[in-house]
Amino acid sequence: MPDESKSELVQRIGERIRRVRKEINLSQEQLAERSGLHTNYVGQVERGEKNLTLETLEKVVGGLDISLEELFRYIGPMKQKDAISQIVDLLIERPSVDQEMALSVLKSVLDWEEKKHDL
Repeated sequence: MPDESKSELVQRIGERIRRVRKEINLSQEQLAERSGLHTNYVGQVERGEKNLTLETLEKVVGGLDISLEELFRYIGPMKQKDAISQIVDLLIERPSVDQEMALSVLKSVLDWEEKKHDL
């Protein structure tokens, strides 16, 4: 008997694939073509309805032009909420333009601090 309930991990991987796909402005059809998969299958994966095999996951990350590490980087919640994980939590759902702006601000602050200590 197949289990009709899908795991939370399958859901989160699908959501992450959708987020990355949208960030690079690909349609499901374009990702399917680039991955060698059927468009319907890509939609089912993104909705967490299909459990990917490792081979299919490799095709998807290839179609997204990212590494497996990049795909899984923000999948699981971190148990320890240090400053880095809090920054990631704040930025993970933001558009890439906001992430770039935050990076620029952070670099400016760190450069300023470094120059202040050099005086």
